[in-house]
Amino acid sequence: MNSIRVNKNEMLLSRRGELVRLSACGRNAIRFQSFPDCKVLDEDYNLLPQDVECTVEDNGTWGTITCGNLKAVIGTSGRIVFYRDGKEILAEKPELTFGDGFRNYVNIGNGLWKARATFEPNKNEHFFGMGHSWDNDFDLKGSSIDIRNLNGKCTIPFVWSSLGYGFLWNVPSTGLCELSTNRTRWSSDCCKAIDYVVIGGTPKEVSQTLADLTGHAPEMPDWATGFWQCRLRYETQEELLNVARRYKEIGIPLSVIICDYFHWTEQGDYKFAPKYWPDVKAMTKELHEMDTKLVVSVWPTVNEKSENYWHMLDHNMLMRTVHGSDRVFNFYGWQAEIDVTNPETRDFVWSRLKENYIDNGVDALWFDEAEPEIHPEQFDNLIWHKGRADAVALLYPYYYSKMAYDGFKSMGRDDIITLTRCGYFGSQKYGSLVWSGDIPSTFESLANQVKAGLNISLCGIPWWNTDIGGFYGADIESDDFRELIVRWFQFGLFSPVMRLHGSRKRHGERTPGLLEPSGDPNEIWSFGERNFEILKKIILIREKLRPYIKSQMNVASEKGYPIMRPMFFEYPDDEICYTLESQYMFGDDIIFAPIVEKGQTEKEVYIPDGEWILTKDKSVYTKGRHTVKAEIDEFIAFVKAGSDVIECFE
Repeated sequence: MNSIRVNKNEMLLSRRGELVRLSACGRNAIRFQSFPDCKVLDEDYNLLPQDVECTVEDNGTWGTITCGNLKAVIGTSGRIVFYRDGKEILAEKPELTFGDGFRNYVNIGNGLWKARATFEPNKNEHFFGMGHSWDNDFDLKGSSIDIRNLNGKCTIPFVWSSLGYGFLWNVPSTGLCELSTNRTRWSSDCCKAIDYVVIGGTPKEVSQTLADLTGHAPEMPDWATGFWQCRLRYETQEELLNVARRYKEIGIPLSVIICDYFHWTEQGDYKFAPKYWPDVKAMTKELHEMDTKLVVSVWPTVNEKSENYWHMLDHNMLMRTVHGSDRVFNFYGWQAEIDVTNPETRDFVWSRLKENYIDNGVDALWFDEAEPEIHPEQFDNLIWHKGRADAVALLYPYYYSKMAYDGFKSMGRDDIITLTRCGYFGSQKYGSLVWSGDIPSTFESLANQVKAGLNISLCGIPWWNTDIGGFYGADIESDDFRELIVRWFQFGLFSPVMRLHGSRKRHGERTPGLLEPSGDPNEIWSFGERNFEILKKIILIREKLRPYIKSQMNVASEKGYPIMRPMFFEYPDDEICYTLESQYMFGDDIIFAPIVEKGQTEKEVYIPDGEWILTKDKSVYTKGRHTVKAEIDEFIAFVKAGSDVIECFE
């Protein structure tokens, strides 16, 4: 006979083929775990469960656990139902007739399982979250989402439901999330247990609990709130310095300049090539005198020519494979990649980064290919220190960011920020600034980035950005791209971090002798005289907004609220706000409606409760739908009446 056992803040149900544990783990949060090996495994991955008051009851047939506004009821059949404030919000769906067959497991050996949990659908439910991707969806209802990371796709398996709860799938394996009309299903390719957390509440309440459970972002460094300049790529020290000098000469504040990839001697050396970068300390000293920080790109790739390869190979610091060689990425030859889930790897690689970059004045790092990018994408063929890669695949960017954070902390540094091409639950507490990867330079891509940014903002990742202008496919001499770069710059103005980057079409001769030459220039004076004046004005507005952005980033650190917020984040009771995929809140006091279509000069905007001031002419708008004009040198933004931030637009 199935049995329910009750402890202080948890409940255990033993039934055929599994052991189930329900526990209170945070404010309005209940954790569900089911162990097909029928023994409890205390693996939190990177969760930080909280001590909270709860009530646990058992009447022999049903067990109930109540934590704040959330209640979970489980019967001896194994079926679980969640209620928020007495209303059913989530219920398991049986896979077999007569209400039997909750959850499904397939043994794959060595204590590992394929597993899935299935829930009843609700036709009126909206889902948001799951990180960012190129799928161009805002409301994820009806979507099928691969749980894996790729260049341009960062999967964070969390959704917020319009029924008033958050769902955190605490299984870092590859898998599948189905938010379809006939079921909601979460599947793992390789795990030891089904593990998820349900959090009851409004978007703000859920965001606070999510931050408590996965970690709060630190306070963003002041210098990171300004304008970041980058391109593919600065080929020499003098070229990079000349760009920074020109910004200084024309009176445009430059917070950060980035040195992209292949500035190094060899993949895996983690050092500047002295032929092209002869005096790094002198370079960083001059940049700092201009109040500009230097960020440097790092890749996880290593090959035999690297001075570090054999040491890392012999000390098991590289990814291994089940079948074949340890070469998992082909770029100028087959490369091995570092295993950052190994603490010894992190210590060794950080020592090289510190000696060759940080000790020479480099301020922060850019961890590219942080998914990690491997070819072919066969995680079941990879062996990491943390385990089979298909079982822990999503943890790679988490440990990658941890490497830099721990290293800087050991130096006594607090202004820690690392630009990363992927993230996971908890990456935010290590100062990870996630960006959306190598995306195309098109208006369609711009429209998608707005939705992508709003979805990842709900997953506990408040620091996020895109390559302004898109990464590939742009010709800086074309009228189409010159229109696009302005509209993308306007989006960048109201992004958590404003960073210009991209690989632009090369018109002139390539520099002889370089393994990886650059594309065309990508500075604000590169897109025509008219655009230069427009972009200069946008950067100067960003400068005025920096105190507001810093204050909102402090809120993100303290409460877990993102600065880039879907409209329903502030107005969860307004049904219209769940349909608004092309406008958003930027902090508490700004509504921004980006232009994302070619040739568009007007847009319909929805104004929620209250009075809102259009920044371009100070006209007042009240609740309802309004058509607003915006020529190429104008953007559509509103400030809440009574807010001092309106002065930034004068």
